[in-house]
Amino acid sequence: MTEGVDTEVAPSGPGCADCEGADPPGWWFHLRRCATCGHVGCCDSSPAQHATAHYRSTGHRYAQSYEPGEDWWFDYAEEAILVGPELAPPTSRPADQPAPGPSERVPPDWMLRLHR
Repeated sequence: MTEGVDTEVAPSGPGCADCEGADPPGWWFHLRRCATCGHVGCCDSSPAQHATAHYRSTGHRYAQSYEPGEDWWFDYAEEAILVGPELAPPTSRPADQPAPGPSERVPPDWMLRLHR
């Protein structure tokens, strides 16, 4: 499973790169980190589902959870949970950053806006 995985590339930032770059900026539920390029995107429960969109636009099939205390991987091509190598730090969003986040952009009815 090492083909397409770069263990040296740093994550793109502490939050979803696409939500941060949107106008207006969005919010996310949980985060996923691309193991090829380090792109951090929001999970499929999040309103914008940027991690899956990143896979679809790039073909980068492997991602790791970017949540504190989680180290599981996902293979988008096979739709399977995997175990993978350790990636360059940091390995998660900051522990003091809330989920969902960022807190100032999360709507009061956020639970109703999640994809299930």
